[in-house]
Amino acid sequence: MAAIAELRDLLGSDRVLDDPLERRLYSKDASLMRGDPVCVVFPGDAEQVSAIVRIAARHGLPVIPRGAGTGLTAGASPMTGGIVMSMTGMNTIEIDPDNQAAWVGPGVINLDLSKQARPYGLHFAPDPSSQSACTIGGNLANNSGGPHCLAEGSTTSHVLGLEFVTADGQIHEVGGLAPDQPGLDLRALLVGSEGTLGIATRILVRLLPIADDVRTLLLDFPSVEDAARTVSDVIAAGMVPAALEMMDQRMVMAVENWLGAGLPTDAAAVLLAEVVGSTATVESEASIIAEIGRSNHARNVVIAVESEDRELLWKGRKSAFGAIAQLAPDYYLHDTVVPRTRLVETMAGVYEIADRHDLTMLNVFHAGDGNLHPLIAFDSSDEDVARRVKLAGEEIVDLCLSVGGALSGEHGVGVEKRDLMPSSFSALDLDAQARIKDVFDPDHLLNPAKVLPQGSRCFDFGGVRREVPEGAWV
Repeated sequence: MAAIAELRDLLGSDRVLDDPLERRLYSKDASLMRGDPVCVVFPGDAEQVSAIVRIAARHGLPVIPRGAGTGLTAGASPMTGGIVMSMTGMNTIEIDPDNQAAWVGPGVINLDLSKQARPYGLHFAPDPSSQSACTIGGNLANNSGGPHCLAEGSTTSHVLGLEFVTADGQIHEVGGLAPDQPGLDLRALLVGSEGTLGIATRILVRLLPIADDVRTLLLDFPSVEDAARTVSDVIAAGMVPAALEMMDQRMVMAVENWLGAGLPTDAAAVLLAEVVGSTATVESEASIIAEIGRSNHARNVVIAVESEDRELLWKGRKSAFGAIAQLAPDYYLHDTVVPRTRLVETMAGVYEIADRHDLTMLNVFHAGDGNLHPLIAFDSSDEDVARRVKLAGEEIVDLCLSVGGALSGEHGVGVEKRDLMPSSFSALDLDAQARIKDVFDPDHLLNPAKVLPQGSRCFDFGGVRREVPEGAWV
Protein backbone atom coordinates (compact mmCIF):
# COMPACT_ATOMS: atom_id res chain seq x y z
CA MET A 1 0.00 0.00 0.00
CA ALA A 2 1.33 3.42 -1.01
CA ALA A 3 0.37 5.02 2.31
CA ILE A 4 2.41 2.49 4.28
CA ALA A 5 5.43 3.12 2.06
CA GLU A 6 5.15 6.86 2.72
CA LEU A 7 4.82 6.26 6.47
CA ARG A 8 7.95 4.10 6.46
CA ASP A 9 9.86 6.80 4.59
CA LEU A 10 8.78 9.25 7.31
CA LEU A 11 9.24 7.15 10.46
CA GLY A 12 11.44 4.21 9.52
CA SER A 13 10.30 0.59 9.20
CA ASP A 14 10.58 -0.14 12.92
CA ARG A 15 7.90 2.44 13.76
CA VAL A 16 5.33 1.28 11.20
CA LEU A 17 3.73 -2.10 11.95
CA ASP A 18 1.53 -3.91 9.43
CA ASP A 19 2.07 -7.58 10.20
CA PRO A 20 -1.32 -9.29 10.82
CA LEU A 21 -0.37 -10.28 14.37
CA GLU A 22 0.89 -6.78 15.18
CA ARG A 23 -2.30 -5.26 13.78
CA ARG A 24 -4.32 -7.68 15.87
CA LEU A 25 -2.59 -6.52 19.04
CA TYR A 26 -3.68 -2.93 18.34
CA SER A 27 -7.15 -3.80 17.01
CA LYS A 28 -8.91 -3.00 20.31
CA ASP A 29 -8.55 -1.28 23.65
CA ALA A 30 -9.74 -2.76 26.96
CA SER A 31 -13.33 -2.84 25.70
CA LEU A 32 -15.00 -5.79 24.02
CA MET A 33 -15.01 -4.23 20.53
CA ARG A 34 -12.39 -4.95 17.89
CA GLY A 35 -11.53 -3.38 14.53
CA ASP A 36 -8.87 -4.04 11.89
CA PRO A 37 -6.27 -1.31 11.30
CA VAL A 38 -4.25 -0.98 8.12
CA CYS A 39 -1.15 -0.34 10.21
CA VAL A 40 0.13 1.05 13.52
CA VAL A 41 2.52 4.00 13.70
CA PHE A 42 4.63 5.46 16.52
CA PRO A 43 5.32 9.20 16.09
CA GLY A 44 8.00 10.95 18.15
CA ASP A 45 6.90 14.59 17.96
CA ALA A 46 4.21 16.98 16.75
CA GLU A 47 5.80 17.38 13.32
CA GLN A 48 5.62 13.64 12.72
CA VAL A 49 2.01 13.54 13.93
CA SER A 50 1.24 16.33 11.46
CA ALA A 51 2.95 14.50 8.62
CA ILE A 52 1.12 11.25 9.41
CA VAL A 53 -2.23 13.04 9.40
CA ARG A 54 -1.44 14.60 6.01
CA ILE A 55 -0.47 11.23 4.54
CA ALA A 56 -3.66 9.68 5.91
CA ALA A 57 -5.78 12.49 4.45
CA ARG A 58 -4.23 12.08 0.99
CA HIS A 59 -5.16 8.40 1.02
CA GLY A 60 -8.55 8.80 2.70
CA LEU A 61 -7.50 6.77 5.73
CA PRO A 62 -8.91 7.37 9.22
CA VAL A 63 -6.46 8.08 12.07
CA ILE A 64 -7.18 6.59 15.49
CA PRO A 65 -5.05 8.04 18.34
CA ARG A 66 -4.18 5.55 21.07
CA GLY A 67 -2.54 5.78 24.47
CA ALA A 68 -2.07 2.73 26.66
CA GLY A 69 -5.24 1.04 25.42
CA THR A 70 -6.85 0.98 28.88
CA GLY A 71 -10.06 2.62 27.62
CA LEU A 72 -13.29 0.71 28.13
CA THR A 73 -15.64 2.10 25.45
CA ALA A 74 -13.72 1.25 22.22
CA GLY A 75 -12.57 4.84 21.91
CA ALA A 76 -9.20 3.59 20.64
CA SER A 77 -10.53 0.61 18.67
CA PRO A 78 -10.16 1.11 14.88
CA MET A 79 -13.75 0.24 14.03
CA THR A 80 -13.49 1.72 10.51
CA GLY A 81 -9.96 0.51 9.82
CA GLY A 82 -7.30 3.10 9.12
CA ILE A 83 -4.08 4.04 10.92
CA VAL A 84 -3.72 3.48 14.66
CA MET A 85 -1.41 6.19 16.00
CA SER A 86 0.24 5.07 19.25
CA MET A 87 1.35 8.10 21.27
CA THR A 88 3.37 6.16 23.87
CA GLY A 89 6.73 7.33 22.53
CA MET A 90 5.85 10.99 23.19
CA ASN A 91 6.50 10.87 26.92
CA THR A 92 8.58 13.89 27.93
CA ILE A 93 7.91 15.66 31.25
CA GLU A 94 8.94 19.28 31.93
CA ILE A 95 8.11 20.29 35.51
CA ASP A 96 7.57 24.01 36.18
CA PRO A 97 7.54 24.15 40.01
CA ASP A 98 7.25 27.94 40.17
CA ASN A 99 3.95 27.86 38.30
CA GLN A 100 2.90 24.49 39.76
CA ALA A 101 2.48 23.11 36.25
CA ALA A 102 4.13 20.79 33.74
CA TRP A 103 4.29 20.32 29.98
CA VAL A 104 3.93 16.61 29.27
CA GLY A 105 3.72 14.38 26.24
CA PRO A 106 0.46 12.51 25.63
CA GLY A 107 2.24 9.20 26.19
CA VAL A 108 3.29 10.01 29.78
CA ILE A 109 1.98 7.44 32.27
CA ASN A 110 -0.32 9.12 34.79
CA LEU A 111 1.49 7.79 37.88
CA ASP A 112 4.92 8.68 36.44
CA LEU A 113 3.94 12.34 36.36
CA SER A 114 3.15 12.39 40.08
CA LYS A 115 6.37 10.50 40.83
CA GLN A 116 8.46 13.11 38.99
CA ALA A 117 6.54 15.96 40.62
CA ARG A 118 6.89 14.56 44.15
CA PRO A 119 10.39 16.04 44.84
CA TYR A 120 8.83 19.47 44.31
CA GLY A 121 6.03 18.71 46.79
CA LEU A 122 3.50 18.47 43.95
CA HIS A 123 1.25 15.84 42.36
CA PHE A 124 -1.24 15.37 39.50
CA ALA A 125 -4.71 15.02 41.04
CA PRO A 126 -6.63 12.84 38.52
CA ASP A 127 -5.87 9.25 39.51
CA PRO A 128 -7.87 6.63 37.55
CA SER A 129 -7.69 3.07 38.82
CA SER A 130 -5.45 2.35 35.83
CA GLN A 131 -3.08 5.21 36.71
CA SER A 132 -0.03 2.93 36.72
CA ALA A 133 -0.69 2.21 33.03
CA CYS A 134 -2.99 4.86 31.49
CA THR A 135 -1.57 7.92 29.74
CA ILE A 136 -2.19 11.63 30.19
CA GLY A 137 -3.31 11.83 26.55
CA GLY A 138 -5.94 9.18 27.21
CA ASN A 139 -6.99 10.97 30.41
CA LEU A 140 -7.44 14.17 28.40
CA ALA A 141 -9.39 12.38 25.64
CA ASN A 142 -11.95 10.95 28.07
CA ASN A 143 -11.85 13.62 30.78
CA SER A 144 -10.87 10.88 33.20
CA GLY A 145 -11.40 11.13 36.92
CA GLY A 146 -10.45 8.78 39.72
CA PRO A 147 -11.07 8.28 43.43
CA HIS A 148 -9.37 11.55 44.41
CA CYS A 149 -11.29 13.81 42.02
CA LEU A 150 -14.28 14.33 44.29
CA ALA A 151 -12.91 17.56 45.75
CA GLU A 152 -10.48 18.58 43.00
CA GLY A 153 -12.42 17.77 39.82
CA SER A 154 -11.65 15.56 36.84
CA THR A 155 -9.01 16.04 34.13
CA THR A 156 -10.61 19.14 32.60
CA SER A 157 -9.95 21.00 35.86
CA HIS A 158 -6.24 20.20 35.59
CA VAL A 159 -5.48 20.89 31.91
CA LEU A 160 -4.36 24.48 31.39
CA GLY A 161 -3.48 24.25 27.72
CA LEU A 162 -2.42 21.93 24.94
CA GLU A 163 -0.69 21.66 21.62
CA PHE A 164 -2.67 19.62 19.10
CA VAL A 165 -2.82 18.64 15.43
CA THR A 166 -6.01 19.17 13.43
CA ALA A 167 -7.33 17.02 10.58
CA ASP A 168 -5.53 19.15 7.97
CA GLY A 169 -2.18 18.53 9.67
CA GLN A 170 -1.81 21.98 11.21
CA ILE A 171 -0.26 22.33 14.67
CA HIS A 172 -2.08 24.64 17.09
CA GLU A 173 -1.71 25.66 20.72
CA VAL A 174 -4.57 26.75 22.99
CA GLY A 175 -4.77 27.82 26.62
CA GLY A 176 -1.76 28.60 28.78
CA LEU A 177 -0.60 29.57 32.24
CA ALA A 178 -2.38 32.92 32.32
CA PRO A 179 -5.87 32.86 33.86
CA ASP A 180 -8.92 33.96 31.84
CA GLN A 181 -7.42 33.39 28.41
CA PRO A 182 -9.04 35.64 25.77
CA GLY A 183 -11.33 34.21 23.09
CA LEU A 184 -13.16 30.90 22.92
CA ASP A 185 -12.14 28.26 25.45
CA LEU A 186 -11.03 25.65 22.90
CA ARG A 187 -9.05 23.91 25.64
CA ALA A 188 -12.27 22.89 27.39
CA LEU A 189 -13.79 21.83 24.07
CA LEU A 190 -10.89 19.50 23.27
CA VAL A 191 -10.72 17.87 26.70
CA GLY A 192 -13.13 14.95 26.57
CA SER A 193 -13.49 15.00 22.76
CA GLU A 194 -12.03 11.46 22.52
CA GLY A 195 -9.62 12.26 19.69
CA THR A 196 -12.43 13.21 17.31
CA LEU A 197 -11.49 16.90 16.98
CA GLY A 198 -7.69 16.84 17.16
CA ILE A 199 -4.68 14.88 18.36
CA ALA A 200 -2.92 16.21 21.47
CA THR A 201 0.87 16.34 21.13
CA ARG A 202 1.79 18.28 24.31
CA ILE A 203 -0.35 19.01 27.35
CA LEU A 204 0.06 21.75 29.96
CA VAL A 205 -1.25 20.36 33.25
CA ARG A 206 -1.86 21.88 36.65
CA LEU A 207 0.00 20.31 39.60
CA LEU A 208 -1.26 20.59 43.18
CA PRO A 209 0.67 20.66 46.46
CA ILE A 210 0.86 17.40 48.37
CA ALA A 211 -1.34 17.65 51.46
CA ASP A 212 0.27 18.24 54.85
CA ASP A 213 -1.62 15.36 56.46
CA VAL A 214 -3.97 12.56 55.41
CA ARG A 215 -6.41 10.19 57.07
CA THR A 216 -7.99 7.24 55.27
CA LEU A 217 -11.07 5.61 56.78
CA LEU A 218 -12.47 2.15 56.12
CA LEU A 219 -16.08 1.71 57.23
CA ASP A 220 -18.02 -1.53 56.76
CA PHE A 221 -21.81 -1.86 56.69
CA PRO A 222 -24.48 -4.55 56.96
CA SER A 223 -26.21 -3.20 53.83
CA VAL A 224 -25.40 -1.26 50.66
CA GLU A 225 -28.21 1.15 51.55
CA ASP A 226 -26.50 2.07 54.85
CA ALA A 227 -23.24 2.83 53.05
CA ALA A 228 -25.01 4.91 50.39
CA ARG A 229 -26.87 6.93 53.02
CA THR A 230 -23.58 7.62 54.77
CA VAL A 231 -22.22 9.17 51.57
CA SER A 232 -25.20 11.54 51.29
CA ASP A 233 -25.01 12.43 54.96
CA VAL A 234 -21.29 13.26 54.78
CA ILE A 235 -21.87 15.71 51.91
CA ALA A 236 -24.96 17.12 53.64
CA ALA A 237 -22.79 17.82 56.69
CA GLY A 238 -20.86 20.34 54.59
CA MET A 239 -17.76 18.26 53.90
CA VAL A 240 -16.28 17.32 50.53
CA PRO A 241 -13.63 14.71 51.34
CA ALA A 242 -10.77 13.99 48.95
CA ALA A 243 -12.40 10.62 48.21
CA LEU A 244 -15.53 8.58 49.00
CA GLU A 245 -15.37 5.13 47.38
CA MET A 246 -17.69 2.15 47.79
CA MET A 247 -17.31 -1.59 47.12
CA ASP A 248 -20.02 -4.20 47.57
CA GLN A 249 -19.49 -7.61 49.15
CA ARG A 250 -18.80 -9.51 45.94
CA MET A 251 -16.13 -7.00 44.97
CA VAL A 252 -14.60 -6.99 48.45
CA MET A 253 -14.34 -10.78 48.35
CA ALA A 254 -12.69 -10.72 44.92
CA VAL A 255 -10.18 -8.06 45.99
CA GLU A 256 -9.40 -9.80 49.27
CA ASN A 257 -8.81 -13.15 47.54
CA TRP A 258 -6.56 -11.33 45.08
CA LEU A 259 -4.61 -9.08 47.42
CA GLY A 260 -5.14 -9.96 51.07
CA ALA A 261 -5.51 -6.35 52.20
CA GLY A 262 -7.49 -7.23 55.30
CA LEU A 263 -10.87 -6.09 53.96
CA PRO A 264 -13.97 -7.41 55.80
CA THR A 265 -15.45 -10.00 53.45
CA ASP A 266 -18.54 -10.48 55.64
CA ALA A 267 -19.68 -6.88 55.11
CA ALA A 268 -22.42 -6.10 52.58
CA ALA A 269 -20.49 -2.97 51.59
CA VAL A 270 -17.39 -1.02 52.55
CA LEU A 271 -16.80 2.69 52.25
CA LEU A 272 -13.31 4.13 51.77
CA ALA A 273 -13.07 7.80 52.71
CA GLU A 274 -10.06 10.09 52.70
CA VAL A 275 -9.57 13.58 54.13
CA VAL A 276 -6.56 15.82 53.56
CA GLY A 277 -5.28 19.11 54.97
CA SER A 278 -3.74 20.22 58.23
CA THR A 279 -3.50 17.71 61.07
CA ALA A 280 -6.24 19.46 63.03
CA THR A 281 -8.55 19.50 60.00
CA VAL A 282 -8.10 15.86 59.04
CA GLU A 283 -8.53 14.66 62.62
CA SER A 284 -11.74 16.65 62.98
CA GLU A 285 -13.21 15.56 59.62
CA ALA A 286 -12.22 11.92 60.15
CA SER A 287 -14.03 11.99 63.48
CA ILE A 288 -17.18 13.46 61.92
CA ILE A 289 -17.22 10.90 59.09
CA ALA A 290 -16.75 8.07 61.58
CA GLU A 291 -19.68 9.34 63.66
CA ILE A 292 -21.90 9.69 60.58
CA GLY A 293 -20.98 6.15 59.58
CA ARG A 294 -21.85 4.76 63.00
CA SER A 295 -25.19 6.57 62.91
CA ASN A 296 -25.88 4.65 59.69
CA HIS A 297 -25.07 1.28 61.30
CA ALA A 298 -21.38 1.03 60.39
CA ARG A 299 -20.12 -2.08 62.17
CA ASN A 300 -16.47 -1.05 62.29
CA VAL A 301 -14.52 2.11 61.53
CA VAL A 302 -10.77 1.89 60.91
CA ILE A 303 -8.75 5.11 60.55
CA ALA A 304 -5.42 4.58 58.81
CA VAL A 305 -2.79 7.18 59.71
CA GLU A 306 0.46 5.60 58.53
CA SER A 307 1.23 5.79 54.81
CA GLU A 308 1.80 2.02 54.55
CA ASP A 309 -1.67 1.28 55.91
CA ARG A 310 -3.30 3.88 53.66
CA GLU A 311 -1.46 2.62 50.58
CA LEU A 312 -2.62 -0.94 51.24
CA LEU A 313 -6.24 0.18 51.44
CA TRP A 314 -5.94 2.11 48.20
CA LYS A 315 -4.15 -0.76 46.53
CA GLY A 316 -7.17 -2.87 47.38
CA ARG A 317 -9.52 -0.32 45.80
CA LYS A 318 -7.42 0.10 42.65
CA SER A 319 -6.93 -3.64 42.21
CA ALA A 320 -10.67 -4.17 41.84
CA PHE A 321 -10.78 -4.57 38.06
CA GLY A 322 -7.76 -6.86 37.96
CA ALA A 323 -9.26 -9.05 40.69
CA ILE A 324 -12.13 -9.96 38.36
CA ALA A 325 -9.77 -12.26 36.43
CA GLN A 326 -10.37 -14.85 39.18
CA LEU A 327 -14.07 -15.01 38.33
CA ALA A 328 -14.30 -14.94 34.53
CA PRO A 329 -12.16 -14.25 31.45
CA ASP A 330 -14.07 -11.06 30.54
CA TYR A 331 -15.87 -8.21 32.21
CA TYR A 332 -18.25 -5.49 31.05
CA LEU A 333 -17.92 -2.28 33.02
CA HIS A 334 -20.34 0.61 32.85
CA ASP A 335 -19.65 4.23 33.76
CA THR A 336 -22.80 6.17 34.50
CA VAL A 337 -23.53 8.99 36.93
CA VAL A 338 -26.57 9.50 39.15
CA PRO A 339 -27.45 12.12 41.77
CA ARG A 340 -26.10 11.12 45.18
CA THR A 341 -29.63 11.36 46.58
CA ARG A 342 -30.74 8.59 44.19
CA LEU A 343 -27.90 6.17 44.97
CA VAL A 344 -29.93 3.84 47.17
CA GLU A 345 -32.76 3.25 44.70
CA THR A 346 -30.38 3.10 41.74
CA MET A 347 -28.24 0.43 43.34
CA ALA A 348 -31.35 -1.62 44.13
CA GLY A 349 -32.32 -1.36 40.46
CA VAL A 350 -28.84 -2.36 39.27
CA TYR A 351 -28.91 -5.52 41.37
CA GLU A 352 -32.43 -6.34 40.13
CA ILE A 353 -31.27 -6.07 36.51
CA ALA A 354 -28.33 -8.39 37.11
CA ASP A 355 -30.47 -10.96 38.94
CA ARG A 356 -33.16 -10.92 36.25
CA HIS A 357 -30.59 -11.62 33.54
CA ASP A 358 -28.84 -14.23 35.76
CA LEU A 359 -25.49 -12.43 35.66
CA THR A 360 -22.61 -12.06 38.13
CA MET A 361 -22.58 -8.39 39.11
CA LEU A 362 -19.97 -6.64 41.26
CA ASN A 363 -19.98 -2.97 42.17
CA VAL A 364 -17.18 -0.52 42.88
CA PHE A 365 -17.72 3.17 42.36
CA HIS A 366 -16.96 6.79 43.16
CA ALA A 367 -19.84 7.15 45.60
CA GLY A 368 -19.07 10.76 46.47
CA ASP A 369 -20.03 12.06 43.03
CA GLY A 370 -22.46 9.29 42.11
CA ASN A 371 -20.22 7.82 39.41
CA LEU A 372 -21.26 4.17 39.24
CA HIS A 373 -19.16 1.31 37.85
CA PRO A 374 -21.41 -1.77 37.75
CA LEU A 375 -19.19 -4.62 36.58
CA ILE A 376 -20.46 -7.85 35.01
CA ALA A 377 -18.03 -10.79 35.01
CA PHE A 378 -18.69 -13.24 32.15
CA ASP A 379 -17.27 -15.37 29.33
CA SER A 380 -17.73 -13.63 25.98
CA SER A 381 -17.35 -16.92 24.09
CA ASP A 382 -20.83 -17.88 25.36
CA GLU A 383 -23.10 -16.08 22.89
CA ASP A 384 -26.20 -16.28 25.06
CA VAL A 385 -24.38 -14.82 28.07
CA ALA A 386 -22.86 -12.07 25.90
CA ARG A 387 -26.34 -11.21 24.63
CA ARG A 388 -27.71 -10.96 28.17
CA VAL A 389 -24.75 -8.84 29.26
CA LYS A 390 -25.41 -6.35 26.48
CA LEU A 391 -29.12 -6.15 27.32
CA ALA A 392 -28.37 -5.67 31.03
CA GLY A 393 -25.89 -2.92 30.21
CA GLU A 394 -28.48 -1.01 28.19
CA GLU A 395 -31.02 -1.38 31.00
CA ILE A 396 -28.52 -0.04 33.53
CA VAL A 397 -27.95 3.05 31.39
CA ASP A 398 -31.71 3.59 31.00
CA LEU A 399 -32.17 3.25 34.76
CA CYS A 400 -29.47 5.83 35.52
CA LEU A 401 -30.83 8.29 32.97
CA SER A 402 -34.35 7.87 34.38
CA VAL A 403 -33.24 9.21 37.78
CA GLY A 404 -31.55 12.26 36.27
CA GLY A 405 -28.14 10.72 35.59
CA ALA A 406 -25.62 11.00 32.75
CA LEU A 407 -24.22 8.53 30.22
CA SER A 408 -20.61 8.77 31.35
CA GLY A 409 -18.58 10.17 34.18
CA GLU A 410 -15.03 9.49 33.05
CA HIS A 411 -14.73 6.60 30.57
CA GLY A 412 -16.11 8.45 27.56
CA VAL A 413 -18.75 7.47 25.01
CA GLY A 414 -16.66 5.82 22.30
CA VAL A 415 -18.62 3.16 20.43
CA GLU A 416 -20.15 1.48 23.48
CA LYS A 417 -22.54 4.34 24.28
CA ARG A 418 -22.59 6.10 20.92
CA ASP A 419 -26.01 4.81 19.91
CA LEU A 420 -27.39 5.66 23.37
CA MET A 421 -26.59 9.37 22.93
CA PRO A 422 -30.15 10.23 21.76
CA SER A 423 -31.38 8.98 25.15
CA SER A 424 -29.42 11.77 26.83
CA PHE A 425 -29.25 14.52 24.19
CA SER A 426 -31.91 16.14 22.03
CA ALA A 427 -31.71 16.23 18.23
CA LEU A 428 -30.67 19.88 18.55
CA ASP A 429 -27.87 18.98 20.97
CA LEU A 430 -26.56 16.24 18.68
CA ASP A 431 -26.71 18.51 15.65
CA ALA A 432 -24.68 21.17 17.47
CA GLN A 433 -22.04 18.60 18.41
CA ALA A 434 -21.96 17.28 14.84
CA ARG A 435 -21.44 20.80 13.47
CA ILE A 436 -18.41 21.20 15.75
CA LYS A 437 -17.04 17.91 14.41
CA ASP A 438 -17.56 19.20 10.84
CA VAL A 439 -15.58 22.37 11.60
CA PHE A 440 -12.59 20.55 13.07
CA ASP A 441 -12.68 17.46 10.85
CA PRO A 442 -14.82 17.99 7.71
CA ASP A 443 -13.84 14.65 6.14
CA HIS A 444 -14.38 12.74 9.39
CA LEU A 445 -11.01 11.03 9.39
CA LEU A 446 -10.07 11.64 13.04
CA ASN A 447 -11.34 8.71 15.13
CA PRO A 448 -14.53 8.33 13.06
CA ALA A 449 -17.70 6.49 14.06
CA LYS A 450 -17.15 7.43 17.73
CA VAL A 451 -19.28 9.43 20.19
CA LEU A 452 -21.95 10.69 17.74
CA PRO A 453 -24.43 8.21 16.23
CA GLN A 454 -25.25 8.03 12.54
CA GLY A 455 -27.83 10.65 11.65
CA SER A 456 -26.70 13.25 14.19
CA ARG A 457 -26.33 15.53 11.19
CA CYS A 458 -26.77 13.22 8.21
CA PHE A 459 -23.14 12.11 8.38
CA ASP A 460 -21.64 11.10 5.07
CA PHE A 461 -17.96 11.00 6.17
CA GLY A 462 -16.78 12.94 3.15
CA GLY A 463 -19.00 11.04 0.74
CA VAL A 464 -18.07 7.57 1.98
CA ARG A 465 -20.39 6.06 4.56
CA ARG A 466 -18.38 4.14 7.12
CA GLU A 467 -20.41 1.55 8.99
CA VAL A 468 -19.31 -0.29 12.13
CA PRO A 469 -19.13 -4.04 11.33
CA GLU A 470 -22.02 -6.21 12.49
CA GLY A 471 -21.35 -7.97 15.79
CA ALA A 472 -18.23 -5.87 16.41
CA TRP A 473 -18.97 -5.37 20.11
CA VAL A 474 -17.58 -8.83 21.03
